[in-house]
Amino acid sequence: MRRKIFVIGIAAVAAFTVLAQEKQDAPKKAPAATGGILHPEMKVETGTWDKPAATLGAKPDQPWSTTSVAAGVDSKPQPGRATTQVGEVVDFSCYIQLGKHGEKHRACGQKCVNNGQPIGLLTKSGTLYMLMPEEHDPRRDGGVDAKASAADHMGHIVTVNGTLAKVNGYSAIYVQGLTK
Repeated sequence: MRRKIFVIGIAAVAAFTVLAQEKQDAPKKAPAATGGILHPEMKVETGTWDKPAATLGAKPDQPWSTTSVAAGVDSKPQPGRATTQVGEVVDFSCYIQLGKHGEKHRACGQKCVNNGQPIGLLTKSGTLYMLMPEEHDPRRDGGVDAKASAADHMGHIVTVNGTLAKVNGYSAIYVQGLTK
């Protein structure tokens, strides 16, 4: 009987030790106060969530422009809906790879987007959208460009109007009116 109690006692101590180690090794979650934004210590100095510094894009009357509808398979682009989002303009690649954003990353982000890296919009909740010009033919033919407005507002909190589209976990806002 003593032997059974001894074995049960050792098994209980071992189980407790394993659970304690698993809890210690568990990944740390971002504090709720950060809203899921990576490196909240990298501050934005231009624009606030309540008073964005600028507005990019016009509110669309229809989700897609005529050139996007015409370019769709059977003249039917993927589903999209008009949206207005407030967020920080970020260099998509540096944010995902390094967590960089805010004023301290502004110059680097400007260089990245001017050299073809994708543009992102980071919302207060931590949602990251890719920003793209909406009009299909002008985008394809070089008549629209998001780089200039993204570089001007890199690291700033702005309002963005456009068409939200989602495919397999990817989210993008297509912004109308980003002509060269």
